[in-house]
Amino acid sequence: MVLVAVFGVALLIAVLLSGLAARTVLSTSLLFLLGGALVSDGFLGLIHITADSEIVAVTADLALFAVLFTDGMHVTFAKLRQNWKNPARALGLGMPLAMVGMAVITHYLVGLDWTTSFLVGAVLAPTDPVFASAIVGRKEVPAKLRQLLNVESGINDGLALPVVLILIAAAGPTSGMADASVARIALELGLGLVFGGVLPLAVAALVRLRLLGAEPKLQPLLPLATGIVLYAACHLTHANPYLAAFSAGAVLAAVSPEAKVVFEPLGEALAELAKFAALLVFGALLTPQLFGDLSVGGYVAVVLAVVLIRPASLLLSLMGSRIERREKLVAAWFGPKGFASVVYGLLVLQAGIPQGEAAYTLIAVCIAFSIIAHSSTDVPIARLFHVDDLTGIPAQGPVTGVRTTDVPALSSAPHQETHHARP
Repeated sequence: MVLVAVFGVALLIAVLLSGLAARTVLSTSLLFLLGGALVSDGFLGLIHITADSEIVAVTADLALFAVLFTDGMHVTFAKLRQNWKNPARALGLGMPLAMVGMAVITHYLVGLDWTTSFLVGAVLAPTDPVFASAIVGRKEVPAKLRQLLNVESGINDGLALPVVLILIAAAGPTSGMADASVARIALELGLGLVFGGVLPLAVAALVRLRLLGAEPKLQPLLPLATGIVLYAACHLTHANPYLAAFSAGAVLAAVSPEAKVVFEPLGEALAELAKFAALLVFGALLTPQLFGDLSVGGYVAVVLAVVLIRPASLLLSLMGSRIERREKLVAAWFGPKGFASVVYGLLVLQAGIPQGEAAYTLIAVCIAFSIIAHSSTDVPIARLFHVDDLTGIPAQGPVTGVRTTDVPALSSAPHQETHHARP
């Protein structure tokens, strides 16, 4: 209950300061990270959480799933078909380059063996747009840039997981992961994509049946129920939940645009709550002892991972692409390490490999540094694209939300085209 009380207080403070944070370098994400560190054993000792605590893995897993599900809804297949080359470059070339670059500096600066070094590179390769919300969440920012960051971060989580599992198995005897095989991992990825595509299609088909349909006040719960069923199905069958979440969000938005509209406010709020909870719990792991265990070479590797490895790898992958120089630089900078890296880092720690603890320490400090650096710079960089209304509050007054009367009903009734003036 102490943890619940701490989360409530942190949430209250974050909400009260969110207007200021949206206009300055102050970050609500950073508030939860620092709040978790403050109340942990390393400082006030109000909550007692260790890396092997179940709540750490659960909150990070839920947060990543929720964020990817809502992010997937922002992907438009028509625009993606037109602008698929840049995300493909980032995933096919930029991501492997980042893995290799991180492995090299980890081996030579931290002293880990090559297998563990490549494991660290694979864990830190996925990116997370959550800590660059002022960039990816604003329509004023060029669509190519937003699409690149969203699609890259949505897919690279699932692509990194098989590499992480294979390298954990190769690094030494593990608890339950030694039997990881390419065929099994491919099956899990495939099941994730299948579940993420089939379940939203099935729900959309059910909604169209004459006897079925959701009343207006319950309409936002339909996508939520779909996400919950998908999350459970993935964990029961060991399908990849992250690919499933992102693909399900994209498919749902494509086959049922009205569902996306009614669910968006609720979905964004739930994703924020999950994110804040995960950040608070992860922050509790950032004790003085953790930072003291990392060598000087480790700190150099952390800085290079954020300011050199990610920017250089993405810039190289985008050479010759039709994207403006300013957009390239912004995309190269915003490669924050997020919840996927937290989840995969915990897998490394819990696997029992010889250099697992040293690898986890480097991963955890790198994630913390990345969150601080990227969540504190998204607002200033957003202003380069003339994003002035960063708080989202229009001049004529607060937005109270989407009225159900303005949204087509999710039922089997014949569709009637309506036109509404924009607020």
